[in-house]
Amino acid sequence: MTTSSLRTGEPDLQQAQARTVSTLVASQVLGGVGVASGIAVMALLALRISGSEQASGLGTTAQVLGGALITVPVARLMAARGRRPGLLLGYALAAIGCGVIVAAASLGSFPLMLLGSLLFGGATTSNSQARYAGADLALPARRGRDLALVVWATTVGSVLGPNLVGPAEGVADALDLPALTGSFVFALVGFTLAATVLALRLRPDPLLLAREAAAREAPADPAAPLPHGSLRDGLRLVRSRPRALLGVVTMALGHAVMISVMVMTPLHMDHGGASLRLVGLVISIHILGMYAFSPVTGWCVDRFGGPVVAMGGAGLLIAACLLAGLSDQGMSGTLTAGLFLLGLGWSATLVSGSTMLTSALTPDERPATQGLADLLMGLAGAGCGAVAGLVLEHGSYAVLAFGAAGIAALVGLSALLLGRAGAAPVSGA
Repeated sequence: MTTSSLRTGEPDLQQAQARTVSTLVASQVLGGVGVASGIAVMALLALRISGSEQASGLGTTAQVLGGALITVPVARLMAARGRRPGLLLGYALAAIGCGVIVAAASLGSFPLMLLGSLLFGGATTSNSQARYAGADLALPARRGRDLALVVWATTVGSVLGPNLVGPAEGVADALDLPALTGSFVFALVGFTLAATVLALRLRPDPLLLAREAAAREAPADPAAPLPHGSLRDGLRLVRSRPRALLGVVTMALGHAVMISVMVMTPLHMDHGGASLRLVGLVISIHILGMYAFSPVTGWCVDRFGGPVVAMGGAGLLIAACLLAGLSDQGMSGTLTAGLFLLGLGWSATLVSGSTMLTSALTPDERPATQGLADLLMGLAGAGCGAVAGLVLEHGSYAVLAFGAAGIAALVGLSALLLGRAGAAPVSGA
């Protein structure tokens, strides 16, 4: 089925949706391997190159910041040409970033590593924006589930990635590369395969097809400005729609909580003598919480509404931070449980926030506003990740975790205040 054929007959939008979701599921598995492989060792590699614990969190912070900044050109490209070109751009930049990071480790250059980490963030952009592509053609009554299914697909790759840290060391030795860089070789392969799947199978483009369907139902005003995917357009839309605003706030704050605690957990474990394999195990369990139960979260959003799930996510994040803050250094059951709940709470805020935001927008409005949302998510995560290193050096992991619990409480308060504002969307999200 092609886009042009849809103009002469009744489009089978749900067939196109099924193909879109299956394609995104495959690409998310492959991309998830790459992202998780790099994140699992980013802080430790930064520590070894810089020799500074305070700077150790800057590698992951740069990756998160890169994911945020790269959202801007990706959103503009999607607004002009559809989802596929934008997703491919993110993975291409991330692949380049992998090469730069390996070179930085070989040269012992921390600034070069930060540059590579910024580019590596392009994969985070593509993985994140893919969830919106999964909702473009979804029926309103199951938008949360379709979006969440794309999020869930990252589970396989993301859980596998950190557990490849051990084998990746062998790859680095075989290639005569510095320790820990083998993970970025795996990441490069994952990003390349994910981009290949998207280039070959994400046809027709879901956003362009959704625009055609919307235009048939309600022809656009010829005098109306064309969408450009600019941040200004996104900000204008968010400010005028309470449900969209709640979606953005929920995602940004939930992401800030998750990043601030997660990025310093490997160091907290390392201080207690935990091995790299145990660090990888805990991060894998954390990522399992982030993605594995997202279909259930999506069903809850469709059934009970986004604000309710957002408040539930806030509760999970608070519990997670308290458990993590009370854990001993090294490996412990308390820390493992806290990191699992941290991932689960993040999943609830991401899926509920994304669904509320998408439900409040037309297809033409989505790229700009979704790009703004992911930019703010990334900036919030990057800012808290940078502060986390300072808190750990001058305070403690417990202080960091308890402070993050306070931010999580703001998610619940926002859902309570904004949840009833404005008209509810068709999907009930």
